[in-house]
Amino acid sequence: MQIDPRRSAAFIAAINGGSLEAAAFQLRITPSAVSQRISALEQELGTPLLVRTRPCRPTAPGMRLLQFLRRRALLEQEFMAERDSEAGPVRVALAVNNDTLATWLLPLLAPLLVAEDLLVEFVLDNQGHTFALLEQGQAVACISGEAEPMRGCTVEPLGMMRYRMVAAPAFAQRWFPQGLDRDAARRAPVMVFDRKDTLQTQFLLQHLGLPEGSYPFHYVPASDPYVQAIRLGLGYGMLPLEQCADLLAAGALVDLAPDLHVDVPLYWHAWRIQPARLERMGAALVEAARGQLLPIA
Repeated sequence: MQIDPRRSAAFIAAINGGSLEAAAFQLRITPSAVSQRISALEQELGTPLLVRTRPCRPTAPGMRLLQFLRRRALLEQEFMAERDSEAGPVRVALAVNNDTLATWLLPLLAPLLVAEDLLVEFVLDNQGHTFALLEQGQAVACISGEAEPMRGCTVEPLGMMRYRMVAAPAFAQRWFPQGLDRDAARRAPVMVFDRKDTLQTQFLLQHLGLPEGSYPFHYVPASDPYVQAIRLGLGYGMLPLEQCADLLAAGALVDLAPDLHVDVPLYWHAWRIQPARLERMGAALVEAARGQLLPIA
């Protein structure tokens, strides 16, 4: 059985656009025609594929279909590019965490993308959630904190990012003149990246016995502004050494817990069957990352 290309295109457009109307605009047909094509695809495959909410989202079978369709499109692009030198570069979607993208990834990845003639779309999320983006078909490879591969995928260890609990000198003097202690930490504001960020909560619970919600906190969900907020004295929080080592050396930040740190392991996940240029890029990235990150214990 072959999947009707018009029906699959309507399904992908609805997921990408978030609504039947957006899909209709992209495909230059009516929303009713989009809905009919998706319904016909669901009947053809014998299972619901799309939850028609705002935004539209795939069902579990829809996720598997989305994985297949996007991987097929990528392999088709690769094949056409090999046959036609003027076909242009191939686009790949990579799911990565914000700290990785803001620090070590781009300097290592940029020459590989150029060498392999790849266009990249970064899909950002916490390292504990990028794996789900690969599962959902929103990416063809990901950097994740998950050590076990998904079915049909491979996994390679990259290394560890080491995080320190840091603050601006004036903030540390105001809130922690005697050092980081439980009583002061109950009052001092903490910097939290977003609602998925658990680095601070785990650190404070493990080392000071403070449960989440027992201290004030800010949300700043962007990597550079998060660093800036700490430097401006809004709060204290965890930063990777790649972002804070120079600031610590210059005295712009202080380490509130010099004897403590949090190591976050990272892994490269990719499909077993993938375009040759993506496979080469992934292998080179893994090797380069291992030369820069701390080894995983």
